[in-house]
Amino acid sequence: MHEINVSDVCPVCIGQTENIEAATGCTVFIAPEGMCAGLDVRGGGPASRESQLLNPLMAARQIHAVVLAGGSAYGLGAANGVMQYLEEHGIGYDTGYALVPLVAQSDIYDLSVGDPSVRPDAAMGYEAARLAMEAPNYQDGNYGAGCGATVGKYAGMDFCMKSGIGSYAIRIGELKIGATVVVNALGDIYDWRTGTQIAGMLNEDRTGLRSTSEFMRVSSAVIEKKFTGNTTIGVVFTNARFDKAQLCKISGMAHDGYARSINPVHTSADGDSIYSISIGNIEADQDLVGMLAAEVVSEAITRAVANTDGAYGYPAMRDLHPVPLITSL
Repeated sequence: MHEINVSDVCPVCIGQTENIEAATGCTVFIAPEGMCAGLDVRGGGPASRESQLLNPLMAARQIHAVVLAGGSAYGLGAANGVMQYLEEHGIGYDTGYALVPLVAQSDIYDLSVGDPSVRPDAAMGYEAARLAMEAPNYQDGNYGAGCGATVGKYAGMDFCMKSGIGSYAIRIGELKIGATVVVNALGDIYDWRTGTQIAGMLNEDRTGLRSTSEFMRVSSAVIEKKFTGNTTIGVVFTNARFDKAQLCKISGMAHDGYARSINPVHTSADGDSIYSISIGNIEADQDLVGMLAAEVVSEAITRAVANTDGAYGYPAMRDLHPVPLITSL
């Protein structure tokens, strides 16, 4: 098993753009020839678009793009720009009268970090799509949909930490699988191998960490408006051949990666979602890929917090741990 670059997993083009001042952005995954895709949503507050396209009962066998963005439900307009770019370049489902690009999207809530009046829009989606196709620019950290991501918010934004977007990919023989995750959780982040907390809720003087789960047990208070600041969203991609139903199952197994690395997770205040996409003809066991999906998702979460710089007054993991925690499978 060898680590590879996420861009080498399968022919999916990744582009991202962000408004640094407003602390929001979007990340776009495009398959010009189409991709099979599945989705599993576990959190109670998702902001999403065209999710039903990925239901195995729906007619569409493939889609053309997945968008991850900030801005909560307001940011769902970014997909309009992605559709415009794809239509201009002859990519979409031919209805006989027009090409209709099929674009699914999920957003995080980042309105509490920067300027809440600025959200990803069609112009930002168009630019991210252009970059994906013409100058792929993916990188971990405070970029794309991860620009305004934070973690550990149960006690309020005064005690949360900066997070971002992270990725990890591996190869086993001909099989390749990777994940990109925007880590914007209500809960804390843990090293999935050791169980050690590496990011999340800060202590009272903001010099170290405390446990959100322990804080919840001790306080046992009903917290209102927990929704303001959460949702972890990600994309698993592979060169193995699967249909929508199989990819939905792989997405479900990939959520184990969230559960290993985030606590609490899948709360009513999160919209936790995972897309799985397949572009390739490699024969692979579905359960093997699902198991590996959970592992690459966990590692992508670690990379997201480890490769992010402190911003907007929120410290990052590297501010508490001078030596970045970068691990490998």
